[in-house]
Amino acid sequence: MSEHGNMQVFTDSEYVALAEADLAALRGAKRRLENPSLTARISALLGSKLETGFNMLPARLHHMIGSATEIALRKGLDFTVKTMGRPEPSRPRDWLHKALAVGTGVAGGAFGAAALPVELPVSTCLMLRSIADIARSEGHDISLLEVRLACLEVFALGGGGSADDATESGYWIVRGALSKYLSEAATHLARKGLTDKSAPALARLLAQIAARFGVVVSEQAAAQLVPVVGAVSGGAINYLFMDHFQDMAKGHFVVKRLEEKYGTALVRKAYEELTI
Repeated sequence: MSEHGNMQVFTDSEYVALAEADLAALRGAKRRLENPSLTARISALLGSKLETGFNMLPARLHHMIGSATEIALRKGLDFTVKTMGRPEPSRPRDWLHKALAVGTGVAGGAFGAAALPVELPVSTCLMLRSIADIARSEGHDISLLEVRLACLEVFALGGGGSADDATESGYWIVRGALSKYLSEAATHLARKGLTDKSAPALARLLAQIAARFGVVVSEQAAAQLVPVVGAVSGGAINYLFMDHFQDMAKGHFVVKRLEEKYGTALVRKAYEELTI
């Protein structure tokens, strides 16, 4: 049994403590992952709830968001796998990606929800590049297939549903729900790459992620339909959109870095016992 920073966790009949610096990093990750939802942050920006915008979304737009979200994720994965290299870890360029997201939000806000099919693939690719940038800054090798799939996994975090209820186990519930699909997709991509884009394993993974990410996209579209929300506010909403997923990525890849060092069971127990 050992103690460090007043933190003890149990594994294999022994108590093993996380190093103080790692415990602090895990606390920071949990703080990010348990942040207020994007819905709450957008509502705070607008000074109102999003129900008005949701009521203005036509049924065909709801259907289109579902289809466009999955296409955007697929294009984003394709783009990232083809273009991300293997440079040494460096500070992530968060502000550059936020600035680009604001630009697309201003353009999209000027045209309203009609611009969503065009804006969504662009903003998704931007976010995926930012997420990969953050993964690299945490020491992960983004040339590895499992790291690139973990980047996609970020889109399912904080994306609504029963797991997004600010409980301590919500983050791990989402990861557990996706683990089977991630494993199947990794096996397929390792064998065939992205040449067979209609492969059931990849399609199932993207469908699972899109189901949660689509909730967030609907919130974004609804916010842009709220009266008085124009191009400028569209840019602000996209800023929050990017900031939200950057937070999810920073928390996620800190956790995964610590899992490589201590093991998943140990890190999960430490995470759940931490107070923030």
